[in-house]
Amino acid sequence: MNFVIILMVFILMEGATWLIHKYIMHGLLWSLHKDHHDHGHDGPLERNDWFFFIFATPAIALMYFGAEAGYNYLFYVGVGITLYGMAYFFVHDIFIHQRISILRDTKNPYLLSIRRAHKQHHKHIGKEHGECFGFLWVPVKYFKMYFNKK
Repeated sequence: MNFVIILMVFILMEGATWLIHKYIMHGLLWSLHKDHHDHGHDGPLERNDWFFFIFATPAIALMYFGAEAGYNYLFYVGVGITLYGMAYFFVHDIFIHQRISILRDTKNPYLLSIRRAHKQHHKHIGKEHGECFGFLWVPVKYFKMYFNKK
């Protein structure tokens, strides 16, 4: 049952990420997210990186209180959020934005589709008129771009 909780939370995090990205990061907290789009920062860190702490805090709290309560469901909800956060970091920061150069020349259609969708998101420098707010779920049109090249 614990694995099911982790898996369901991981899957549900994609919807939560879309909502948070569209309405919080491109809304209320645009001041933190803006430099991720306009690259108005010096050095390797962005104000946008504060979202790591903002999103890690509830996951850590859930795991702590879940462990204190005998590793109840709260712990596994926190694990699901943490695993999604790890996936986000590796795919978004390392693969897409190449903070560490790996998989730069991949031919994998799924990874190329994720990269293309993210580029579409970043073509809008302002907070309005955005698209592709999700992360792991890529609209079909980006897959078609790579399969129709042949």
